[in-house]
Amino acid sequence: MATPAPSSRDRLLEAAMTLVRTKGYAATTVDELCAATALTKGAFFHHFKTKEDVFAAAAQRFGEEADELFRHAGYMDRADPLQRLLGYVDFRIELLQGEIAEITCVLGTLVQEVHITHPVLREVCDRHIGVHVDMLTELIAAAKRQHVPRARWSAEALGLYIQAVVQGSLLLVKSRQSIEPAVECLRVLRRHLELQFLPRPTQETVK
Repeated sequence: MATPAPSSRDRLLEAAMTLVRTKGYAATTVDELCAATALTKGAFFHHFKTKEDVFAAAAQRFGEEADELFRHAGYMDRADPLQRLLGYVDFRIELLQGEIAEITCVLGTLVQEVHITHPVLREVCDRHIGVHVDMLTELIAAAKRQHVPRARWSAEALGLYIQAVVQGSLLLVKSRQSIEPAVECLRVLRRHLELQFLPRPTQETVK
C-alpha cells in the first residue's frame, strides 16, 4: 500500500524544522515557509495564525518524535538499567550521521535564539527538553538503585548533566562544522557514567 502524501500542515511543520536549523527563526519568513512547501499563504494561514504558531507546533512535533524514538530504541530492551543508560549514549553517537543541519536539535537550536524574545517558544522547548530529562532520570534512578544505592549524587542532577553535555556537544558541531567534537564529548560522557556506577569500596574492603 502506498504511503499517503503528507498533509499541508505536516509539510509546513517539516519545513519549519528544517529552516530553523539552516536559517534560524528570525531569518525565516512566512513566504519562505510557503516556498519550501509549494503552498500559498492562504494555505499557511488556514493552519496557523502566525509564524510563531507554526514554529511552536514544529517544536512540539519534534519533541514528541524524539520522545517516541528514544523510549522505543533497541537499548530499552536490555535488562540491566545501567546498560540501557549506556546504550542511550551509544545510540546518541550512532545518530551523529549525515548533514549537520539534520543532526542538530530543533529544540536546542530554537531556544538558544528565542529564549528572551519569544517566551511561548521558550516554554514549548523547555517542556520537551524536560520530558527528555525525565526519561533519563528514570533510567539513572533505576541504575542507581541496582548498582550504587548509597551514592550521594542525585539522578535528577545527572539527568540534567547528560542533557547539558548532549546540547553542548551539538553547539560544538555547529561552531566547528564537524561531528567529531560531539562524538568525543559523548565518549567521555560514557566513561564518566561508567565511573559513577562503580561500587565504592567499604571500610571493611579498605582494611
